[in-house]
Amino acid sequence: MSTKYRAVARKGLAAMAMLAASSAGLARVDASERAQIERGRYLVRIAGCNDCHTAGYAPSAGKVAEQDWLMGDGLGHKGQWGTTYPGNLRNYLNGLSEQQWLEVAKTARYRPPMPWFTLHQMADEDLRAIYRFVKHLGPAGSPVPAWVPPGHEPAGPHVTYPGLPN
Repeated sequence: MSTKYRAVARKGLAAMAMLAASSAGLARVDASERAQIERGRYLVRIAGCNDCHTAGYAPSAGKVAEQDWLMGDGLGHKGQWGTTYPGNLRNYLNGLSEQQWLEVAKTARYRPPMPWFTLHQMADEDLRAIYRFVKHLGPAGSPVPAWVPPGHEPAGPHVTYPGLPN
């Protein structure tokens, strides 16, 4: 057997071992955790998280593959508060513990159009389910543009909201 063939065979065996380990890890997720992930998926859909935090979701009537959900968007939202961008929730939540997420969700006051007040009203069980779903998706994507202060013009595409309070 040639050295080149053995190297290719070793790589193939290593890939199969990684796949088997990955599948075993999914199989170890108990029914309760799977139920939480499914609940989180449902809540992300009906709460409108994807409408802003998933590029192209609203214009395509939700026809964006789940693997592309919640990675933020470069479409700015400009108003009296400046210009905000829907954050990459995949990377953000994967950087928090579940307890940190609960604290953020219950206390944060984001700039418009983020409806932070609805997060404050959500039950802890629902917030936990959303967290577990996003963790299940895993980190992905890139950072979104930074907030642009009032009086400065955003560089890219944006929606303008006239007359909304700060």
